[in-house]
Amino acid sequence: MSALSGPRAVDLNADLGESFGTWRLGDDAAMLDIVTSANVACGFHAGDPLTLEETCTQAAARGVRIGAQVGYRDLAGFGRRFIDATPRELTADVLYQLGALDGMCRAAGTSVSYLKPHGALYNTVVHHQEQAAAVVEAVLRYDDRLPVLGLPGSVFLSTAERAGLTVVREAFADRGYTPQGTLVSRREPGALLHDPQEVAARMVRLVTEGVLTAVDGSDVPVQAESICTHGDSPGAVEMARAVRAALTAAGVDILAFT
Repeated sequence: MSALSGPRAVDLNADLGESFGTWRLGDDAAMLDIVTSANVACGFHAGDPLTLEETCTQAAARGVRIGAQVGYRDLAGFGRRFIDATPRELTADVLYQLGALDGMCRAAGTSVSYLKPHGALYNTVVHHQEQAAAVVEAVLRYDDRLPVLGLPGSVFLSTAERAGLTVVREAFADRGYTPQGTLVSRREPGALLHDPQEVAARMVRLVTEGVLTAVDGSDVPVQAESICTHGDSPGAVEMARAVRAALTAAGVDILAFT
């Protein structure tokens, strides 16, 4: 496949603010020195008020854009279990999370710049029309200028786009892909990638050629304006640094999409 034409730039994002009380997850301070956008937990799937306040303050100090990473109300399961919420319940839950994080952002001298679903909710709204519409409804009611971040080809992004929201397509640096362009379930082999150099090379190919290699070895076309490097993965900081360095060496500008 030929390289993509025109100037190349991509956003780097990471899931942050996921510690809770004395339980610490990831190195948020180090990740904030690498990424351009931070998907900050809102207290439902992870994060407590002090963690969220500290994460927003650190992101604001570095000029990193903050996104509300909204999820199911599932602290025990880290938001990775499907919840069959009604549309009204889910819309209210998302509104609640948006308001909570935006309050922390305002106190830190910044604001929520976009929304991204987390975990099971992220995967559910790839195909689940009612829940996708419920999340979109919350954004429309809260601030219809907020972009939404999601998987290319998802029902969530198509619903958001029809509603007039700005959509941002996302790829995952450290996750395996199916031949259909969806993420391999964390319960399946090949779901997580661990080699920083392999991951970095995959992301350069993604940005410059628009393809990723699926778990079966086939090439999958993927267009993305933002790349997620998970902040809670083993070796997350090393991987994020490798991805950023490889993209920069390939002539790709690292810029926030908002």
